[in-house]
Amino acid sequence: MARSASKKGHGGIRRYGRHMPRFRPTARLILLDPADRVLLFSAEDPRSRVWFTPGGGVHRGESLEAAAVRELAEETGHVRAEADIGPLVATCAGLWATEDGFTFLGADAFFLVRVAEARVDTDGQEALERSVITGHRWWTAGELRATGDRIVPAGLSDLVDRLVSDGVPAAPVRLAWR
Repeated sequence: MARSASKKGHGGIRRYGRHMPRFRPTARLILLDPADRVLLFSAEDPRSRVWFTPGGGVHRGESLEAAAVRELAEETGHVRAEADIGPLVATCAGLWATEDGFTFLGADAFFLVRVAEARVDTDGQEALERSVITGHRWWTAGELRATGDRIVPAGLSDLVDRLVSDGVPAAPVRLAWR
């Protein structure tokens, strides 16, 4: 019995099952075009269509800024140096689970990036991204408020309004989790 208990006692899935949250920091991008529209990608989930900001997970040993630069290039085709990525303007965190029962503690960091033109090149997206993302669109804050589709993060329309009218906040804004 002790031998069996010690095998199960060594961390991860064997000890806690799929319910022990795994930490997953992400670098997300609030990409604004010259008309102050924000770029969002779409996906279908069981409840509805969901629209979300470009970005993704931070690799081990990678800074948030480096992840933001990498995700920007992969998902949108826009290339920037880390020094030019833009300021951290918002954060949010919370738990989420995959369909197969794995739980994550997500910690999203949102960087503001202004682009000179509303173009998107998705050729650099990874296979998983291509399998999930169903489209993209540039949205005004008003359109975000008016849509019946789900927008992630919650409060994005107000944040875009604030960034456009007041500029970068003195400290990152804390957004509600999904």
